[in-house]
Amino acid sequence: MPLSEHEQRLLDQLEKQLGADDPTFAHSMNSGSSAVRSASVSPRNIVIGSLVALVGLGVIVTGVATKLILVGVLGFIIAGAGIFWATTQSQKKTAQPAGTNRHRASSRQKQEQSSGFMKTLEYKWDKRQNGF
Repeated sequence: MPLSEHEQRLLDQLEKQLGADDPTFAHSMNSGSSAVRSASVSPRNIVIGSLVALVGLGVIVTGVATKLILVGVLGFIIAGAGIFWATTQSQKKTAQPAGTNRHRASSRQKQEQSSGFMKTLEYKWDKRQNGF
């Protein structure tokens, strides 16, 4: 069901306000989910995780062939770890100097801005629900 003209205007207004409040988040939302997904999981993690999962499957088959439950369980754990490794996001840690308060100040500022944004959203939602 398509949006009404009023709903479309509200949606456009919310998008503009989001773009003004948090441009990086708005850009990541506009870039599409496939671009975000491909950027978050590195190909290196996928290859290594897939290889580890294949080794785990080989250990499972060996456990079944030798009828040793412990080897099969170990293979299952290895395969699970490989799948986990393949699907986890690559996180690069950056070194930050100790004792900086810049992060706290910017975090507090963002929180105040988002609370104003949320208040505006709540006001518009209440206004819409009351039939105005």
